[in-house]
Amino acid sequence: MTRVNKESEFSGLSEAKRLPGLPGVYRMLGQDDSVLYVGKAVNLKKRVMSYFRKEGSLSPRIQLMVKQIVRIESTVTRSESEALLLENSLIKSLKPKYNIVFRDDKSYPYIVLTKHVYPKLSTYRGSIVTKDRFFGPFTNTYAVRESIHLLQKVFRLRTCEDSVFSNRSRPCLLYQIQRCSGPCVKQISEEDYRIDVTNASLFLQGKENEVIQSLESEMLDYSEDMQFERAAVFRDRIRALTKVRETQFVTGSGNRNVDIVTVASIDGLVGINLTVIRGGSHRGDKVFYPKNASEQDEADALEAFLTHHYQGGDVPDEIVINKKIDKDVFIKHFEQSFERKVRINDNPISERRMWLKMSERNVELSIQQQLRTKETQMDRLVALQSALGLEGHLSRIECFDISHTMGEATVASCVVYDRGEMQFGEYRRFNIDNITPGDDYAAMNQVVSRRYQRVITGEGKLPDLILIDGGKGQLSSSLSALSELGLDDLAVIGVGKGEERKAGQETLINARTGEVIQLHPHDSGLHLIQQIRDESHRFAIQGHRKRRDKKRTQSRLEDIEGIGAKRRQRLLSQFGGVREVAAASIEEIAKVDGISKKLAEHIYRQLH
Repeated sequence: MTRVNKESEFSGLSEAKRLPGLPGVYRMLGQDDSVLYVGKAVNLKKRVMSYFRKEGSLSPRIQLMVKQIVRIESTVTRSESEALLLENSLIKSLKPKYNIVFRDDKSYPYIVLTKHVYPKLSTYRGSIVTKDRFFGPFTNTYAVRESIHLLQKVFRLRTCEDSVFSNRSRPCLLYQIQRCSGPCVKQISEEDYRIDVTNASLFLQGKENEVIQSLESEMLDYSEDMQFERAAVFRDRIRALTKVRETQFVTGSGNRNVDIVTVASIDGLVGINLTVIRGGSHRGDKVFYPKNASEQDEADALEAFLTHHYQGGDVPDEIVINKKIDKDVFIKHFEQSFERKVRINDNPISERRMWLKMSERNVELSIQQQLRTKETQMDRLVALQSALGLEGHLSRIECFDISHTMGEATVASCVVYDRGEMQFGEYRRFNIDNITPGDDYAAMNQVVSRRYQRVITGEGKLPDLILIDGGKGQLSSSLSALSELGLDDLAVIGVGKGEERKAGQETLINARTGEVIQLHPHDSGLHLIQQIRDESHRFAIQGHRKRRDKKRTQSRLEDIEGIGAKRRQRLLSQFGGVREVAAASIEEIAKVDGISKKLAEHIYRQLH
């Protein structure tokens, strides 16, 4: 490692000249050793010198960064691909202020067929470590749900838990509506179910033609045997699959696993579109908007995406891109990381060129929509600030709501709006206890106090505006909590529901002045308040229902005499849940280890 020490007058160009002309990683450091930027280079000296030679050639953001540099550190590596690995590791651990950053999304969803005599069809997120069969990835859960819906309709595979499957005595509703073939009660033979699983697997691999040919053969066999009703079932399956095939913009033979990655920039907003193709079938698109990319070269943003996105290992056989980059570096990187070769194609032909053009069009349209949305949100913020007469910059808004059922399982929500959009990762729920059931004033006092105690200790930051879903009572409780924390200067607005509790008739109350504000139903500032309030309401209700249902679920078995923790666990493991226990017969309950016939009768009576 090379370290360039801080001098009385830091000379970036002089310090850069001391660096070796070798591949490696450099780190720009500011005051208090804060890491400003991490980068890789084939030639450290040339790359770092480029920051200090011609200031006018740098973007305003990088110019600002350069002015803050007080020290440069570098690490020499054996190759540029090794530098890429180190750069990625340092960006993750150091979180430099000026690097392009992609938000860490949850792992992509998959469809899974379990290892079972009668395989279960379900969704899956996480590391693929089991022996089950996985198909994906999909870019969103909607695409997964749609695929599972089709597979249920065409192949009628089960989706129930194994514990429920093994304890059923009669077909479920899915069987009645022809979305399951009823293997739990032997309505289909093991061989026939295996054939349906095989066809579903082929379909998920993009081999629709093979599936259709197999179904056509089955249909003809039943027709020749004069079993026309069975033949009609296969006819309907063929029609459904043919319709799906026609709607896919990617079709053809071959088991192709390709990602199309395109980058575009409009008015300073950089977007990257990922198109996932597996087995020749389109699995969906997703657009990413990296942080700190507005003034970066599009190729740099593309490189940052390739480095970040494939950390988890879901690397296809081929990646098609729309910008020229150093492909060899990434090919070596993928080979070292995943022990297999990945083709990077920046000059596609034929159908791949068609896919690339579609992806480019998608990212451009998405960026345009994003810009329109941001413009609308900024207009709403300006209108709201004007309507409320707030001084200073208005950006961050937090909203609180309380949800309970007759005082039971009270939950409070805090949602965050910042930088023109809802910040889902900053949402918080609070279980409210130690108050009189149904006392919304005490609940609001508690949640506001707990929320900003956390902020004071370093979790999150203070908002520019606080919205309280409620009237004067909730407002008073909120102000009391803020006053105890020494936060008397925060702007607080109460959102009353109005006389008829209709959208557009909300009454706004300035907690500090007591002023009542009635905005026009079409006021854009009011629309923003409604958006944030409704999100807070949704988040609170969702949390309340989960807490209530958990409490009620647990209590039903806990209240039964003779059912301790072990027996309760055995029942839940066997049947999958309290509802399933309640639906079971006395004979089925008695089959559970540790449950006698007499106790089973007692449990049955208590649950009915």
